[in-house]
Amino acid sequence: GSHGFGRTEVIDNTLNPDFVRKFIMDYFFEERENLRFDFYDVDSKSPNLSKHDFLGQMFCTLGEIVGSQGSRLEKSIVGIPGKKCGTVIVTAEELGCCRDSVLMQFCANKLDKKDFFGKSDPFLVFHRSNEDGSFTICHKTEVIKNTLNPVWQAFKISVRALCNGDYDRHDFIGEFTTSYRELSRGQSQFNVYEVINPKKKGKKKKYVNSGTVTLLSFLIETEVSFLDYIKGGYVIVNLILTSTGNPSQPTSLHYMNPYQLNAYGMALKAVGEIIQDYDSDKMFPALGFGARLPPDGRVSHEFALNGNPQNPYCHGIDGVMEAYYRSLKSVQLYGPTNFAPVINHVARYAASVKDGSQYFVLLIITDGVISDMAQTKESIVNASKLPMSIIIVGVGPAEFDAMEELDGDVVRISSRGKFAERDIVQFVPFRDYIDRSGNHVLSMARLAKDVLAEIPEQFLSYMRVRGIKPLPAPPPYTPPIHVLQTQI
Repeated sequence: GSHGFGRTEVIDNTLNPDFVRKFIMDYFFEERENLRFDFYDVDSKSPNLSKHDFLGQMFCTLGEIVGSQGSRLEKSIVGIPGKKCGTVIVTAEELGCCRDSVLMQFCANKLDKKDFFGKSDPFLVFHRSNEDGSFTICHKTEVIKNTLNPVWQAFKISVRALCNGDYDRHDFIGEFTTSYRELSRGQSQFNVYEVINPKKKGKKKKYVNSGTVTLLSFLIETEVSFLDYIKGGYVIVNLILTSTGNPSQPTSLHYMNPYQLNAYGMALKAVGEIIQDYDSDKMFPALGFGARLPPDGRVSHEFALNGNPQNPYCHGIDGVMEAYYRSLKSVQLYGPTNFAPVINHVARYAASVKDGSQYFVLLIITDGVISDMAQTKESIVNASKLPMSIIIVGVGPAEFDAMEELDGDVVRISSRGKFAERDIVQFVPFRDYIDRSGNHVLSMARLAKDVLAEIPEQFLSYMRVRGIKPLPAPPPYTPPIHVLQTQI
């Protein structure tokens, strides 16, 4: 359901208002977040919208805004039949606080001796105070053996990080408190802390401290985010592929039920609708694999769904769906499910773009148990060096154990002793998402979320390894200023 998220300020007496008020929302790449903007002409002081003239509305997704060049979307206002309602420009920016991380290093002097033989084996544990007064561990340094004057390695932690550490008991040397603000002053007399052991302090009159801890360095780094790349015009390109089965049997996964999408269609739509927001031209090459093609029935492991091998591009996810349903009528799906030719096909595209200006997402929807496992693993290991990710949705009742192995979350995938440079495959079985109550909207949103959640990190890992920095975003849009000529 929709609820009012917030209202802008009222701008008096203009047809070209420039609204200042900003709205803060959570953004998730893997979710489709629908937005609606309603425009009113204010006639009175009443907060009730029905008392004001409706000027039209605009619908979009948050992904569409951030996926536009410079995160700036211009769209027509609609909603009054037969009337041009004008256009609206919406811009989005990522809040800076979400991305800062800090590199800091500490050392200590003259710590209390804890071990009966030799000195102590000290380490530092950092706790962050929570709003309710409790503390959560957010970082633990390494242990340095047998010293009372340890110098710990520098470590990096995100400013809003909270890690759930383990609460192993150790001999307690002492504690000190500080704040981000204090630490951010860097190395100075302010950042030398007395380590106090409350038990000793209570018992011994002459107790001074159990040693000191000194901050050696403090460096704030702003992490480059996925949106920085998208904003600067990196394009996510999608290739969409489908697979084998026989469409005329009602049990077939490709069975064309005139009343509802089949499993392939549902998976395609759920994932495709989100990804298309990040593709600038919305043209998707859609290929099928494993079929006998007309007129002579030759077997192809790579054919254009729209029947045009010279131009396999379809417009938008709707275009892909249409081509898919049309192809079911003309081609005879056939035979073994070979993945390697398809992965290699996309890898050829991806290998030709070395500057990181494009990133390819291959969506494979298959009901087949994989027939060319060794070749597929080889293809994935080679593809892991390229700007691409692979999403596999397994539909139907088949045993998908082989796919789990390709996913690489548990064990990094390898072929002939070579390991994949990064994890690029995400596999989900469609049947885990079928909602018994028939609410496909929610279950498909969950499926899309699970397969897409890793894409931003996979994209960033490629850019980091290659040292590719985001392009600067285009300059922000400034409305033209009308200068009135006056004669003196």
